[in-house]
Amino acid sequence: MSGSANNDGQNRNLELLDTSGTRKLYVKYMVCLRDRRILKSILDDIGFNYEITFHGAIHFLEEYTDAQYDELKKSLSETGMILLTEKESTLIDRIIHTIVEVIHHSETLPKLSFHDLVNKHVISGEDSVFKIFSDVNGMSVIQFIVIQKIERAKELMLYEDMPIDDIAEVLNYKNKHYLIAQFKKTTGLTPRYFMRLKKERQNISKNYSHSPTSGVGGVSS
Repeated sequence: MSGSANNDGQNRNLELLDTSGTRKLYVKYMVCLRDRRILKSILDDIGFNYEITFHGAIHFLEEYTDAQYDELKKSLSETGMILLTEKESTLIDRIIHTIVEVIHHSETLPKLSFHDLVNKHVISGEDSVFKIFSDVNGMSVIQFIVIQKIERAKELMLYEDMPIDDIAEVLNYKNKHYLIAQFKKTTGLTPRYFMRLKKERQNISKNYSHSPTSGVGGVSS
C-alpha cells in the first residue's frame, strides 16, 4: 500500500474520533431489537471492542483497522442497514444530547420550539438530518421529544413528589389536561397510576426498614 493510501486510512480513522478520543457511529435502519442483535453478532464476528449505547450508537472502545471498518459496512449493507458517516453520527448525537439535556436538566423548559432549539444548537437549515434521525431511531424527533418529556414527568412524580399542575408548567404544557392526555397516549397509563405506584414503593421501603432482619449483614446460623 502506498504512503498516500496509508495516510488516507489514518485520516479516516482520525475523523471518526470524537472529543473523548473514542468513536461513536450510528446505524441507519436499525429500528428494532432484532436489528440490534444482528448488529451485535456482526460486531462480535469481526472482533470489535465496543458497546452499544442506550440510544443505539456503536461506541468503539479501541482502535480498529480499515479492513474491519470496511467489513462492517459491507456486512451491514447485506442486511439492509447503513453505517452513518462521522458527520451524520455527530449530528444525530448532538440532537439527542440537546433534547435530553434540555428536558432532563432544565428547571423549566424553554418556550422556544424544539425544532428551533435543535437548529440553534445543532445545525441550521438542514431538515434532512431530521429524516436521518427518524431512519436511525425508528421514530420522529417530535416523538422522541414526547417520550423524553413523559420520562421526565415520571421522575418528577416519583422522586420530586411534584403535583401534576406543576409538572405541566415545568414541561411547558398548555395545562395539565394536555399533559395527562399525552401521558396516557404514550404509556397507556394515567399519571394517577404512577402516583399510586409511588405510594406502593414507599410502603415497600417503609416495611423493609422496619423489618427485624433489615440492615443485618452476614448469614445466621
